[in-house]
Amino acid sequence: MRAKLEACLSTANQVFLGKEKQVRLAVACLLARGHLLLEDLPGMGKTTLSHTLAKVMGLDFQRIQFTSDLLPGDILGTSIFDKDVGRFVFHSGPIFAELILADEINRATPKTQSALLEAMEEGQVTIEGATRALPEPFFVIATQNPASQSGTFVLPESQLDRFLMRLSLGYPARAAEKALLLGESRRDLLPCLEPVFDHAGLAAIQEEVAAVNVSDALADYLLRLVEATRTHPQFAWGISPRGSLALIAATRSWAYMAGRDYAIPEDVQVVLPAVAGHRLRERADYSGSGDSSLVQWLLREVPVL
Repeated sequence: MRAKLEACLSTANQVFLGKEKQVRLAVACLLARGHLLLEDLPGMGKTTLSHTLAKVMGLDFQRIQFTSDLLPGDILGTSIFDKDVGRFVFHSGPIFAELILADEINRATPKTQSALLEAMEEGQVTIEGATRALPEPFFVIATQNPASQSGTFVLPESQLDRFLMRLSLGYPARAAEKALLLGESRRDLLPCLEPVFDHAGLAAIQEEVAAVNVSDALADYLLRLVEATRTHPQFAWGISPRGSLALIAATRSWAYMAGRDYAIPEDVQVVLPAVAGHRLRERADYSGSGDSSLVQWLLREVPVL
């Protein structure tokens, strides 16, 4: 199973050049049964990464382009009267795919953004009084442009907390961008990709990830990190219990991808920026060190032992 996982990462890195760590974190997020938020400028490859993961993981893919006039029914689906059968027939929306790309999610209104909340948290949606289960696996990759750009609506904290990780892809290194300029179009490579996993294989590896051992000592270190965000005056608010669960799930996933059936403090430290960064804010009236990175403060100040 681990050999298949390495083949999956290798294939993804052949398409998405120069971003090995981001690809690895994105796969870790999927294996931990979380959802991923990609925050970056347009044109950085967020959509290409989503397509690539869907292909190599063998997942049914749907893209939802979020715009200011998008309605919840456009995502969830709606019932339409069918005169041939004489009744309303439900037509499912794109949310019923296994991998959803919610593209530019912060260009939609808060009402439409909230349509994803139940789906991401519960694995089901309630439409017209009926509860409908979503497919398994179900993985949401949402992209958003920086809030400083025009036509965006800031995601509320309640929705940010639904994402297990937030990543920023950034500009490619010079060598990788040169390969992009001189090589074949990344979009043209996507149809050539073959699935590495089937549904049974992906479910099996997710079960193995959940079984990775976390010692009492490591759990105590994780709790010290979380408690520091709740007690130190630098933080506007602390990491929620959902955030704690996200951190331990991501830690297990990263440890598994490193070839171990047990987690170590370095696993926590690697995933902490992606898991905690979007869950933390500095207090506006704080007059401390002025350190702009709350996560780096945690890594520096909270002891491992």
